[in-house]
Amino acid sequence: MNARHIDDRPDEGYTPGTTHAEWGAGNPRLRITRDDERTEFALEADVVRVGSAEGNELRLADTDPVHATITHDDRDEYVLTLHGEGEMNASAGADAMHPGDDSETLRTGAHFTAGPWTLVFARDEFADHGRPFGGRAGGEYSDQPLQPPRPDYDGDESR
Repeated sequence: MNARHIDDRPDEGYTPGTTHAEWGAGNPRLRITRDDERTEFALEADVVRVGSAEGNELRLADTDPVHATITHDDRDEYVLTLHGEGEMNASAGADAMHPGDDSETLRTGAHFTAGPWTLVFARDEFADHGRPFGGRAGGEYSDQPLQPPRPDYDGDESR
């Protein structure tokens, strides 16, 4: 058995880094499907209302007027709040959930439904704030190197 510790990584070759990046980096988007329809929607606004009402940033037929809201929060996370009927990727009340019964912090691959639509969140890995340093391939618990603190996004001039 190899007793190699996670911090004994080779000095040469690719070494994954943190998942902190500039504010809004990583091309955050929703991949949207229904039957044979496929499209993508870029999350460019700090609040995106999803539903059938006029004025929503993302209008989808056969959904509630405001079925869901996605908020780009102060920690550079995208947080889903489901207002209408639908399924979320995570179970309500799970430790990793964003506070609130019908909310969750979105990570790449997280999905939810709104009426007949399935929406999947995607964000390039370097900016997805999830597991740093390659995630589970790098270790777990005490062997998982900690990420440095998040940047001060309040002072970010690109916001």
